[in-house]
This record gives sequence, structure tokens and C-alpha cells, in this order.
Amino acid sequence: MSIKKTGVDQQLIRDLAGILNDTNLTEIEVELGDLKVRVSRQSQTVHAVAAPAPAYAAAPAQPAAAAAPAAADQSKNAVPSPMVGTAYLAPSPDAKPFIEIGQKVKEGQTLLIIEAMKTMNQIPSPRAGTVTAILFEDAQPVEYGMPLVVIE
Repeated sequence: MSIKKTGVDQQLIRDLAGILNDTNLTEIEVELGDLKVRVSRQSQTVHAVAAPAPAYAAAPAQPAAAAAPAAADQSKNAVPSPMVGTAYLAPSPDAKPFIEIGQKVKEGQTLLIIEAMKTMNQIPSPRAGTVTAILFEDAQPVEYGMPLVVIE
């Protein structure tokens, strides 16, 4: 429908868009009688998601040819994140970590916790073995499918 057919006040829409530009709001919804107007814009936080990536790029100190097979072995034995959230190595800041590099773990043993939507989710070990690498920083965001821990 066009704006003229619905009787929407174009100035109202311009004013709402101006409010979005002047504030850090991403959406405004106004209801006047049976008229409902929603003005929104895409959040600029999308750019901040790419920032943690350099922490993983700085880790390898091997030549590129030797790093490729090692990465394939790591991904084969890596425990991926089952959800998006914030990963923690310990149940509280002053508590002992669930795991450390070199530690033997049993299948089902808690490796870490991921906070998602204010809920702490325990992430169990899918197999028994030895922790050879922890691939995330404590209390940092993790993405779905991101490798978290390598168990050999």
C-alpha cells in the first residue's frame, strides 16, 4: 500500500526516523488508534563480532605447510560449541577450572560452561582422552560450531 492510501502522516515517519538517527535505538513502534507504525534500522553491532578472530590467528608459530595437517587433526578431535554464548572454564571466577591442558577427561565430564540467555549450560566431554588444547579465552563469546577444546 502507498502512504497516501493508508493516510499515514509522512512527517510522523520522518520524525521517528530522526529519533532513530539521534539516539542509539534500533527500533521505534508507535500506535495511534488502529494505526501502527514501526521504524527500525539494522544494528551496527554486527561489525564488533569480527573482533575476536585475531586471537586465534596469532597462535600458530609453525610454517604454513606444517600447520595445515595439525589444524586438520585439531578439528577432527575438537569439541565444537553447541550454542552461541559466553564460555567459562570455571563455575565461578574464584573456582578451580573444569579442565587444564594435559588433564585426562572421561566421557561425560564437564569441560566448560556456556552462558546463553542467562542460563549456564554445562558442556560435557563427548569422549575420554587428554586435553591437548583450549581454543578460547575464558569469559569470551563463542559461536555455534566453533572449536573449543581439543581432546586426543
